[in-house]
Amino acid sequence: MSTAVFREEKLKKRHLRIRKKIFGIADHPRLSVHRSHLNLTVQVVNDESERTLFSSSTLAADFRPKGKKQFGNIEGAKKFGAYLGEQLKKHKITRIIFDRGGYPYHGRIKAFAESLRESGIQF
Repeated sequence: MSTAVFREEKLKKRHLRIRKKIFGIADHPRLSVHRSHLNLTVQVVNDESERTLFSSSTLAADFRPKGKKQFGNIEGAKKFGAYLGEQLKKHKITRIIFDRGGYPYHGRIKAFAESLRESGIQF
């Protein structure tokens, strides 16, 4: 078994283990994070009604400045966290449940979460 396949299986197992324990409701929805090689994608989900309330990505046109091509680093994750904090406040969401999607709480995921906290979103 290749190392890449093994890592992906471990990621899926971690994600399932986490998802068994967390559940988003209308008062504090679940913020699900997906990390790709170059970008971050998030969804705010109400698990009671099984609806996505809001989604965004570092590929969003209103987030991305014209000259910048990618945000696949820690600084980009911090900027995206601040941007998402403003967007969540516009949608009147101040409390969330953070679903890191099986990714370790390290690097871009950690920078993104801390930036969200600094913008006033409660976990």
